[in-house]
Amino acid sequence: MSNAIVFGASSGIGEQLASYLVRDNYRVAITGRRIDALRKVHETDPKAYFYWPHDVQDLVQSESVFSEIIEQFGTIDLIIHSSGIGYENPDLNWDKEEDTLKTNVIGATRIYDLAFNLFKEQGFGHLVSISSIASLRGNRHSPAYFASKAFQVNYLESLYFKSKEIKGGQVYVTDIRPGYVDTRMALGDDKFWMAPLEKASKQIYSAIKKKKRRVYISKRWLLMAWVLKLVPSWLIKKVM
Repeated sequence: MSNAIVFGASSGIGEQLASYLVRDNYRVAITGRRIDALRKVHETDPKAYFYWPHDVQDLVQSESVFSEIIEQFGTIDLIIHSSGIGYENPDLNWDKEEDTLKTNVIGATRIYDLAFNLFKEQGFGHLVSISSIASLRGNRHSPAYFASKAFQVNYLESLYFKSKEIKGGQVYVTDIRPGYVDTRMALGDDKFWMAPLEKASKQIYSAIKKKKRRVYISKRWLLMAWVLKLVPSWLIKKVM
């Protein structure tokens, strides 16, 4: 039986991906801040789900939870990072900016490093992180969120480069870049190309199984990614 950890599995994409893993006979450790939500997921299949309350901003707790999971499971085949936060914050309220950076940058980096070092020691493993199409450009309404996602994709690429130092070629890094998905994380009012949660999650899971390096969700966002990379800043400024 394969083992997986899903950080941020109390709702949304993380919860959906965890359910697909269980369907495919994984034992899955799920984490999140909302213990009642985690318990509810666990109760759907107590033999497959194991849950740990966890706040990614608490770096000491991240390490202790990670160690407890490894001690119980032994080895880990797949780690999915689906913990994230974001705000529309055009007034640059510092509490919101700080909260975003602590979760999406510092908290995420700690999970990435714990996962990568474990896989390096094991000689195998697959790290998956849910970043965002927002990583490609800045945004006047959600500066910290867009910047934090840019940090994530660059850090993940760095880990991908580092994975080539590990003999055997069995350590993989996948960067998932969704557009708008019908979850609490969908920021703003003008949400075009909104993907239903189940559709987006199925596409993400397919990419995970294929061990893709990066993927845009839903697939039509690949076109938008090309556009965003080419459009000059002066034009982006008018619309974003």
